[in-house]
Parts: sequence; C-alpha cells; structure tokens
Amino acid sequence: MKQQLSSLRIHLVGLALLTLVARPALAADVDGAKIHWTSTGSGPAVIFVHGWTCDESSWQGQVPAFSKKYRVITLDLPGHGKSDLPKNGMFSMQLFARAVEAVRAEAKVDRAVFVGHSMGTPVIRTYATMYPSHVAGLVLVDGLVQVAGSQAGFTPPPMIGTEGLKARENMVRGMFGPATTPELQQHILKMMLGTKETTAAGAMTATWDQSWVKNDPITVPVLGVYAARPLASREAITRIFPKVEYHEIPGSAHFLMMEKPDEFNQLLSAFLRKIYP
Repeated sequence: MKQQLSSLRIHLVGLALLTLVARPALAADVDGAKIHWTSTGSGPAVIFVHGWTCDESSWQGQVPAFSKKYRVITLDLPGHGKSDLPKNGMFSMQLFARAVEAVRAEAKVDRAVFVGHSMGTPVIRTYATMYPSHVAGLVLVDGLVQVAGSQAGFTPPPMIGTEGLKARENMVRGMFGPATTPELQQHILKMMLGTKETTAAGAMTATWDQSWVKNDPITVPVLGVYAARPLASREAITRIFPKVEYHEIPGSAHFLMMEKPDEFNQLLSAFLRKIYP
C-alpha cells in the first residue's frame, strides 16, 4: 500500500511539473475565430500588441523582464501567428480591437496598460475609443498615428503573389537599421514573410482605411517611444494623444524594442511605475 501511495505521489508530482513546463495554449474567440494569447507573471496587467504581419514573439525582450512584477499578456491578432483568420475574411481596426478585448475578457483583467508596436498603435488607439473603461494607459512603440483629413503620403504596394512577396520583403528590409543585428533580421523576416498573404493584404488595407480614423483626443496617460527616424510626426502624436510623454531612442530603427531592449524597458518601467505606483 505504501509503495502504491509513493508511486501515486511521484506520478502526481510529475504531472504538476509537466503542466508547468508545457503550459496549454490559451485562446479567446472573435466571431468564431480563435485568438491565441499567452499570460506570464502576476500583478497589474500589461497587454502587448504586435504590428503588421508580426506575432507575439515581437516582445521576446520584454516578457521575461516585466513578468517579474506584472502580469504580461501577449497575443496574436487575427490572421497572425497562431490565431485564426477572420471567418468572413474581412480585416479592420475594429476587428483587431475586438480581438484584444476578447483576450482581456478571457484573461479576467479589469484595466490594463496597452502597448502597441507599429500597426499595433492604431489597434490600441481604436481599442481605447471602443473600451475606454479598461484602459489605464497606452504605449506607442514607433507607432503609426494618422490624422483624419490629412494626406496619407503612402500607397501600399501589391501584397499578393510573387511580386507581392518581393514588395513585402523590400518593405521589411526598409525597417532595419544599424542596430538590427543579422540574427534579428532573420527572425523578423521569417516572422513577417511567413504570415499569410491574405493577412498581409487585409491588415494593410485595414490600417490605411480612413473610415476608422477620428481626431478625438485620447486623454489617458500615454508613453511614446520612437525610433531615431520616427514613423509618426510629433504634431500628429500630440494632437491625438495630448498627454503623451515622448522619447526617441538614438540609433534605433523600427523594431527598437528588440534592437535596444534595455533602453526601451527602462522607459516602459518608469511609465508603468507612474500608472501602477
């Protein structure tokens, strides 16, 4: 009998260790499409939202650092990473915002700081207008900030087929700088060019669709961390986010949180201490 109990204890301990190591994938639901997300750590919530044709691995330099003090949630937007394509094939900023909300609700988080890189900035901007009660603060990471009524100044190239793939690669390589190491370049290229062309085209169209752009100011606390050559103008940023605390990281390019994680993390840490004292 003692031997059987001992074997049972060993078996249960083994199962517990296996559960810790092989944490099951988490998923939320938007219109029948599964949205993949990951939760690490505990405490006040910080939700990280990646950019166009990227995935949650964009935040590999942040998850270990911030999960020591905060509950860090990363996710794959619809059609990206491990998340399903939209069931109706239609992409929009509102859909992306609803995906973020589905993750927040599934995670049982009341309020969070939302961090958005590149296209992730218009996603969290849209989220803040749709679900303001759940927003403690926003962080723009070299994020696109459009102003209604202004000229876009950018015409997306074709995204479909062989020529579309070449155009996508040229766009991605244009995001690199001296601080984007060869290893980072390979990671980013594999991530972004591995995303379905349907997603690349649909998410790009959604980003530049002016129907979602409103000039209503968002007055929650905002941190803006931008590359040495910022993706957005200071005028646009301060117009939409009047309470922004703005920084540029010298020598950085578009993937600054991956290129210079220490500098980025210091700025984000200081901001989070103000939100979650």
